[in-house]
Amino acid sequence: MNFARRFLAMYHLRWQRRRRRLRAVRKGRQLLEIRNRSARCGKNDIFLFATVHNENGRLPYFLNYYRNIGVQHFFIIDNNSDDGSREFLLQQPDVSIWHTTESYKRANFGMDWINNLLRKYARGHWSVVVDVDEFLIYPYCDTRPLAALTDWLDASGVQSFGAMLLDMYPNGPLHEQRYFKGQNPFEVLTHFDAGNYSQRLNEKYGNLWIQGGPRQRVFFQSNPGQAPALNKIPLIKWKRGNVFVSSTHTLLPRGLNKTYEDWGGEKISGLLLHAKFLPDIQQKAVRELRRKQHYAGGREYRAYGGVTEGSALHHEHSTPYTGWRDLEDRGLMSVGGWV
Repeated sequence: MNFARRFLAMYHLRWQRRRRRLRAVRKGRQLLEIRNRSARCGKNDIFLFATVHNENGRLPYFLNYYRNIGVQHFFIIDNNSDDGSREFLLQQPDVSIWHTTESYKRANFGMDWINNLLRKYARGHWSVVVDVDEFLIYPYCDTRPLAALTDWLDASGVQSFGAMLLDMYPNGPLHEQRYFKGQNPFEVLTHFDAGNYSQRLNEKYGNLWIQGGPRQRVFFQSNPGQAPALNKIPLIKWKRGNVFVSSTHTLLPRGLNKTYEDWGGEKISGLLLHAKFLPDIQQKAVRELRRKQHYAGGREYRAYGGVTEGSALHHEHSTPYTGWRDLEDRGLMSVGGWV
């Protein structure tokens, strides 16, 4: 790419970043503050930001999981839940909550709202940005708190931490599983695909676009290019001017997307264990298609609508989950230089 083209590309990204920030301010006016406990936060606290809609069954374990690894405060946007999610969150002393009845889709699938809260509250803080069915694991997560990782990232001059989304599924037909509120979902979702992943460089933003796994294998086998992206940046040291562009797949400034090494070494990385395929997946697909609030007209949820009695993601090469060390041995995550 010659100098003129590089300059033009940088100019467009700079304007895109400014537009995204202004959009976040405007869409942030759609959020009604219900309970704001951020005044209790310390200057070194680790935050978590998420948008929820009817996730009452998942929230207890989700909050406790992230509390246990070291998140001190949760900033949650409730997008018009009617299953008791908001009432449950109000009872949690470490949760600040906002409410909106506005369109999730028209708020860039919730990221405008998240960007607004990050802009207002996260500056200078390491922040986790995830969905309620995503669980961050990182090297030594069984023995070291998240603050140990963020301290090491600070000392190494690293501002963003990459993690591939790893779809977990049960060892048998989906409809035969049982899940109760507050249960560890990975007592049900015990297996994953150890291979079948591809990646390509997104020239515009500089991130690696990763696809594959059971969703591509089962639901998008006839059109694998439409399978969901698995690359994520769920942990970031937030600074003024930062903005998420496309879910947590892409950030601006562009340099934050380089969560990998391109000279032959390895950069530290983690995984997001994805607890999407609990027994309610078909009912959730029907509900979300009715809402019409998801990317590409709900293409992914249309595929899940085909889940029937006897449907299974498990196959002969499925691998049982035993912990982060096995995943690191398989090349799905990396300790980098952290010892």
